[in-house]
Amino acid sequence: MNIFEKLFAQTEIPKLYPVHFTLPRGTIKRAEIEALLFGEFAEKRLDCQIRPGMSVAIAVGSREITNLVEIVKTVVEFVKRSGGIPFIFPAMGSHGGAAAKGQLEVLSGYGVTEAAMGCPIRSGMETVQISTTAGGLPVHIDKYADEADGIIVIGRIKPHTDFRGKYESGLMKMLTIGLGKQCGANLCHSMGMSNMPETIEAYAGEVLRLKNVICGVGIIEDAFHATYRLTVVPGGEIADREPALLSEAKSLIPCIPFRKIDVLVLDEIGKDISGAGMDPNVTGRSQAMGVSQPFVERIAVLDLTDKSHHNGSGIGGADVTTQRFVDKLDLEITYPNCITSHDLNGMKIPAIMPNDRLAVKLALNTCIGSEPALGYRMVWMKNTLHLDAFHVTKALLPEVEENPLLQRAGEGFYPRFDKNGSVIHE
Repeated sequence: MNIFEKLFAQTEIPKLYPVHFTLPRGTIKRAEIEALLFGEFAEKRLDCQIRPGMSVAIAVGSREITNLVEIVKTVVEFVKRSGGIPFIFPAMGSHGGAAAKGQLEVLSGYGVTEAAMGCPIRSGMETVQISTTAGGLPVHIDKYADEADGIIVIGRIKPHTDFRGKYESGLMKMLTIGLGKQCGANLCHSMGMSNMPETIEAYAGEVLRLKNVICGVGIIEDAFHATYRLTVVPGGEIADREPALLSEAKSLIPCIPFRKIDVLVLDEIGKDISGAGMDPNVTGRSQAMGVSQPFVERIAVLDLTDKSHHNGSGIGGADVTTQRFVDKLDLEITYPNCITSHDLNGMKIPAIMPNDRLAVKLALNTCIGSEPALGYRMVWMKNTLHLDAFHVTKALLPEVEENPLLQRAGEGFYPRFDKNGSVIHE
């Protein structure tokens, strides 16, 4: 028995009860995407903007987006049918270890490969300065995108994890941080996170003014990571139309629906889930914006997703993690992303426990705001993208019963662990 087993010998992990969370759901099926997008392209007459033989750079980011393969492939096919010559390039700031090979691997992990897409993928970190904003910020974009005759940007529109404003995560940010690669991302983050909406507006405004941005494909997902809306926005309308799309996206992403939580256990975090590893819009805990409902006292993170490609950015938002997580962590992948975003909090490493069981016990044991008579108020989730089903302890059941959007989905059970202390999911 190690010292941690002895310290937490009297700490019992409470019984868990399955809960379903009912929220607006996307109804767009994978098989419908091609027809839907071609309908949008036709309605906007965007084929008229592509001349025969014209090279078109298609910007694809680093987030795991549902139906991404179908969306990108449809855009590629649209360019081909319109007479253009498409190629894809990674538009992801410093992700993938701020390296061309690493960014290719991120795309490949989502199924975006040359073979699957039917066109070349040109990955590089070299940028070209095309302008300077009125505030004196150099505007850099990907060299391959700069050389293309036209650009189409694909991006998910959603609330950002670390700032609020007219523009957050979306097409304008893709035109800024995505097209800007590590160089542009570093320049923008140097202006401060609180100024990011204005920085994005100025930077992307120059890109839109000087480059032939044919259109943006805006993706809105529901709280369960399903495709809720796909909209094609002509390049000249992106700046005006994105704020309304952002408002719609915000209405679909709730926080965890409890007033206060003693312990939040997340099976996994990762860059494919959120830029912050775990979405602060869900947890209520942001390195930049502070703490809000559901006011979580302790967060335990058990694992890192494989699709994060060893990038553990955001683990600094947790209070405890596992040795398994740390073993997957590659600092040469993680640190460039955090350094570029000027966020040293995100790269801090919390307390490390040998296994899942001890990580959960440490989180429970160190709570100072819990009410012993009522028991621990604990929520256990797969990750912050999967809000439709999670588990809670008995102390939270009264709030489940009074919330019409929550339904208890079964009997309680004690979490099981294998001989190594790793959780066994039922």
